[in-house]
Amino acid sequence: MKLRPLPIIITVVVSVAVLFGGLFFYRQTTLQGPLQKIVSNYQGVNNAHFNITRDQVDLKLDLKPNVNLADLADKISTEGKSVVGTRTLKFDFVDHSSDKLNQYWDKAMFSVAEAMENKRYTEIPVKLQDLAKGTGIQTKAEMDTKNVYITLTDGSSSKFLVLPRDPGKMGVWE
Repeated sequence: MKLRPLPIIITVVVSVAVLFGGLFFYRQTTLQGPLQKIVSNYQGVNNAHFNITRDQVDLKLDLKPNVNLADLADKISTEGKSVVGTRTLKFDFVDHSSDKLNQYWDKAMFSVAEAMENKRYTEIPVKLQDLAKGTGIQTKAEMDTKNVYITLTDGSSSKFLVLPRDPGKMGVWE
C-alpha cells in the first residue's frame, strides 16, 4: 500500500483548522462574548480586554474617571456568573494617573495598608479624605466581600486600585 503525502497533509491541515477554529469560536461565543457585552454596556468603560484561564479572569480595563468600580465588579460577578464561576477576577487598569495622584497614593498607602491589616475598613475612606484635603483630589473607597475598591480622581486624571481583603494577598504595595 502506497501512502500519498498530499491527502495526508490536507487531512492534517483541515483537522487542525477545525479543532482550533472550534476552540476559538467556543471561547468567543460562550466565554469572552458575554463578558464583553456586560462590560462594554457599562457606563464609563472605554475599552476592555479579557484573558480567561482555568482559575482566573484577567480584565484589562480602560475606564473613565467617574466609573463606579465596585458596581462594575459586582455586575461582572453576578451577570457573568456563568462565565466567571469560581474563577477569580484580576483587574488591570490603563494608567490615566498623574504625578499628583501617584504622590498622593504614596502618602496614603501606609494608612490604607494599616487599616486593612487591622481590619478597620471604615477608616479607609476617612483617611483618604483627610489626606486629600486641600489637594483637589477626590477619593472614593468601597468594598465587597473580597476586595476594597479605591478610586482617586483629579480632573481628567484617575487612578483605580483593587486591594484584596485577604491579608496574604495584600496588593496595596504593588
